[in-house]
Amino acid sequence: MTAGRWATIIGLGAALYFAFQGGEYGTLDLLQLRREEAEERADVLRLQRLVDSLTKAAVAIELDPRMQERVARERFGMIKKGEFLYRLVPSSDSATATEKREREEQKRER
Repeated sequence: MTAGRWATIIGLGAALYFAFQGGEYGTLDLLQLRREEAEERADVLRLQRLVDSLTKAAVAIELDPRMQERVARERFGMIKKGEFLYRLVPSSDSATATEKREREEQKRER
């Protein structure tokens, strides 16, 4: 082959490479953008599901008496008339033992 043919082949190869990879958005950039788009779409779907579940919970809290009672009991510690509320408080002995164990562990770490 002559030098002219080699130059033509190299020129065509360079043109093909530039057609696929050159410019502002090459093939690899396009593939990366498609991957990112798929990830963003998945995030949008996840967030839509989250918003839907939060909307359902908000509507239930506003309209459902059983849900209102549950929230009142769990968050605010409310009780019905005639019920008793028992709170369990750790004894001072167990708190001291726990503190001693924590101090010993801190000494070992040093």
